[in-house]
Amino acid sequence: MKLAIINSVRTNNFHDDKMMQKIIELWKGASSQLTEHEGIRYGVYHEYADNYKGDYSLSVCVEGNVEPSMEISNSDKYEIFPVDTADEQGIIKAWKKIWQQEESGIIHRAYSVDFEKYYPNGEIEIHIAVKN
Repeated sequence: MKLAIINSVRTNNFHDDKMMQKIIELWKGASSQLTEHEGIRYGVYHEYADNYKGDYSLSVCVEGNVEPSMEISNSDKYEIFPVDTADEQGIIKAWKKIWQQEESGIIHRAYSVDFEKYYPNGEIEIHIAVKN
């Protein structure tokens, strides 16, 4: 799947005091271009330095063949985690569940490309690349 990159940021969940501010600004900066897009939107996590405690890049993307772009391989295997959108902390809770499953050995992440998929109807899924 080819995704057009709207905006990107580099951060860390545990060692960047401005992480939430960076992510909020990332989405705000992309919002003007996203208003013209009626399809699925993506928050793509890539360029991992290590595991979930290390640095990573986050890009806001839409489907399309416009540069700059990135490719999500169809050969990667993904575990899908639905987000409870009725809970304003739903995304954070879903990520905490993913990290807990990783810590307990339930999932074995590949740390290639992960993404949040935002559907036009309001549903959200988190797709985590896992080792084959």
